[in-house]
Amino acid sequence: QVQLVESGGGLVQAGGSLRLSCAASGGTLSTYAMAWFRQGPGKEREFVAAISRYGGNLDYADSVKGRFTISRDNAKRTMYLQMNSLNPEDTAVYFCAARYTYYAYTYASMKDYSYWGQGTQVTVSS
Repeated sequence: QVQLVESGGGLVQAGGSLRLSCAASGGTLSTYAMAWFRQGPGKEREFVAAISRYGGNLDYADSVKGRFTISRDNAKRTMYLQMNSLNPEDTAVYFCAARYTYYAYTYASMKDYSYWGQGTQVTVSS
């Protein structure tokens, strides 16, 4: 069983950048596919980006393609989300998620994930 803790959120001006981290403890991280989701004010939680067990497969929501980059370092037990060209619509609580899998797939649905962090707030000012 894996425990997840996000960090790196904060307040940034439009056009700026942030890098989120998701530190994992427990379990062998390379046996988990992982992802980032976000929940904006008054909105439902939505998919942002996903990465397969060893990082060979990536998937992004259309709204963040070309601006956000997901990556992972299994040796450091950490997943990252580099966010560039931020805009106020990116304001949300960002959550990392993990699911145990044998396969090198990415998963974009919340229901596919068993383990969640508590979230980190990202606020983008205009």
